[in-house]
Amino acid sequence: MAEDVQTIPDLVFKKTAGFNKPDCLMIKKGGVYTNISASEVISAVEAVGSALLTWGVQKGDRIGLLAENRPEWAYADLGIQGAAAITIPIYGTLPSAQIEYIVKDSEMQYLFVSNEMQLKKILEICNNCPQIKKIVVFDPPSSLPANAISFQSFLEQGKEEFKKNPKAVRERAAQLQPDDVFSIIYTSGTTGEPKGVMLTHKNVISNVIAVCELFTFQPTDSTLSFLPLSHIFERMAGYYTMLYAGTTIAYAENVESVPKNLAEVRPTILISVPRVYEKFYQRVMDNVAAEHGIKKSLAMWALKVAAEYTEKKLSGKPVPSFKYKIADKLVLSKIRQRLGGRLRIMLSGGAALPRQLGLFFYGLGLTILEGYGLSETSPVICVNLPHKFKFGTVGPPIPGVEVKIAEDGEILTRGPNVMKGYYKKQKATDEAITPDKWFRTGDIGEIDQDGFLRITDRKKDLIVTSGGKNIAPQFVENALKTSRYVTQIVVLGDKRKFACALIVPNLDNVKKIAAAKAIPDSEILKSKAVLSEIQRDLEEHSKDLAPFERVKKIALLEKEFTIESGELTPSLKIKRNVVEKRYKEVIDSLYNEVVAE
Repeated sequence: MAEDVQTIPDLVFKKTAGFNKPDCLMIKKGGVYTNISASEVISAVEAVGSALLTWGVQKGDRIGLLAENRPEWAYADLGIQGAAAITIPIYGTLPSAQIEYIVKDSEMQYLFVSNEMQLKKILEICNNCPQIKKIVVFDPPSSLPANAISFQSFLEQGKEEFKKNPKAVRERAAQLQPDDVFSIIYTSGTTGEPKGVMLTHKNVISNVIAVCELFTFQPTDSTLSFLPLSHIFERMAGYYTMLYAGTTIAYAENVESVPKNLAEVRPTILISVPRVYEKFYQRVMDNVAAEHGIKKSLAMWALKVAAEYTEKKLSGKPVPSFKYKIADKLVLSKIRQRLGGRLRIMLSGGAALPRQLGLFFYGLGLTILEGYGLSETSPVICVNLPHKFKFGTVGPPIPGVEVKIAEDGEILTRGPNVMKGYYKKQKATDEAITPDKWFRTGDIGEIDQDGFLRITDRKKDLIVTSGGKNIAPQFVENALKTSRYVTQIVVLGDKRKFACALIVPNLDNVKKIAAAKAIPDSEILKSKAVLSEIQRDLEEHSKDLAPFERVKKIALLEKEFTIESGELTPSLKIKRNVVEKRYKEVIDSLYNEVVAE
C-alpha cells in the first residue's frame, strides 16, 4: 500500500491537492458543463468537516448520505471522513420504510439529503427515529423544519469555523487508522433484511491502489459519473480511484440524460453496468432495423464485417483488415461517436456481461473489460485487462487478492479488500468469513488454465429441475438478453420439469410483429402468434445452451420490474423470490400444458 495514502482523507488532502486540477469535478449548469477546481473541492471538504466538528461529531459516529450523484455528495462524504466519522450511503430510490431500517440499525444522528423529495422520506420516519439530530439539505425547499438546515448555510458555518481553527479537520483526520471503518454499506438484499457491510480505509484504499497498478488512469482522462455513488462499485472505481489518479469526474444530470451527457463530456473512461451497454446495443440494432435501402444494407454489412473481424482476431486467424477499415470509416466510427468518440477504457461490473455483448462492442473497436466483486470486497476481486482479457470471464484476480473454488463450486476470496464484518451481526460475519479469512462469495464459478475466473451463477439461484438437471439461470438469461424482443427476463423452473421465462418485452419491436399479423394492441401479450415469434427468436439465441437449459415456455409481462415495486434491488438485481411469489399464477399456467423436454 502506498505509504502516503492510507485513509480516505489522504486521497483529497494529498492526491487531489497534489494534482491541483482546475477541472477536478464537472457539473452541468445553465446548459453547459462547468469546472470545479481542486482547491474548491478541498475548501468545501474542510468546511463540511469543520461544521460537523462544531456539532460535536466524534470519531466513529455514523452519518447518513441520501442523495444522487453530484459534487455535494463528494463534499459531504469527504467531510464526514475528515471528521473521522463513518459515511452511511443510502440509495436515493429506497422508500422511507427501508430507509428507517438503515437509520435505526446504524444509529445515525445526522443526515445529508439532496432535495425536498428525500427530505420528506426522512421527516416521515423522524418520530420513529428520535436519535436524528440534524438534516442538511443540498437543494432545500422554501421552508425547512427546525431540525434541518440548507447546505449553503451549513457550509458558511463551516467556513467561519475553519477560519478560527484551520487545522482542526486535518488533526481529526490524522487520528484515523487504516483498519478503522470508513463506511457501512447496507447490502441490497435479494433475500432477507439488509446487512451493514463494514469497510475499512485499508479495504478500499488497497482496492484503489491495485486497480491503478493495472490501468493507466491519467490526469488527462475524464469519466462520466452516473452509477449510484451509494454502491461501492461507482464509489471506489468512479470516485476514489479517479481522485487518486487525478482524473476529472463529470456528473451526469440523471440516468436518462446519460446518452446526451456522453456526447457532451466525451469521456475517455466509462464505468458502467451491463444494462447500460445492453440499451446502447439495442438502440444500435433498432436504428439499423429502421433504415431503408442502401443505408440499411451498408449498416448490416458493416456489422457483419465487424463480427467476422472479431471472430478471426480473437481466434488468432488473419483478419479482413481492408474490409474492416472501410466498415469502420463508413459505419462503425459513427456508432462510436454516440459514446463521445474518445473512450479508451470501458469497465463493466455489478452483474454478468453477456459474452455476445462484449463481442459486439469489440467489433465496434471498443473493448469492455468485465470485472467482478461484491460490497463485502470493496468491491473488486478480479478484472479483465486491456492486454489480457477473455469475454465470458471476469478476468484474473487483482494484485494482493487470492481466489479459489470450494468443493461445492463456491468462489472463495481472501485479501486486504475483504470487509471487517457485518455491523452488529457477528453470526452472519462468522458464516461469511472462514477462520482462515476466506470470504464466501455465494457465487458459483470456475478458474480456467490461464487463471481467469468464470462466474456461472449465484449459489442460491441454481435451478434443479424435477429431472435432476442443474440450470444456472443467469447464464441462460445472459444468452437471451440480446434478443430484440427482450427488455428484462427472469428464468425460472426449480423443481419443475423444464425452464420457463417471464419476459418484459421490448414493446416497440413486439408491436411490429403484431402489426404484421393484424393483432390489436390489447391482445399482444397473450397472442400465440407473438409468443411463437419471440420463442423462435429465443431459440436462435440458445444455440450454445444445452437442451435442458433452453427455455420451453414464456409469458409476457405488462410492467417492468422496478426497485419501487420491490422486484429489483437498488443495484438492479432481480429478487427472484419476490418475482416467483408475485407471478405464481402466471408461472403455474406455463406448466399446465405438456411440453416435450
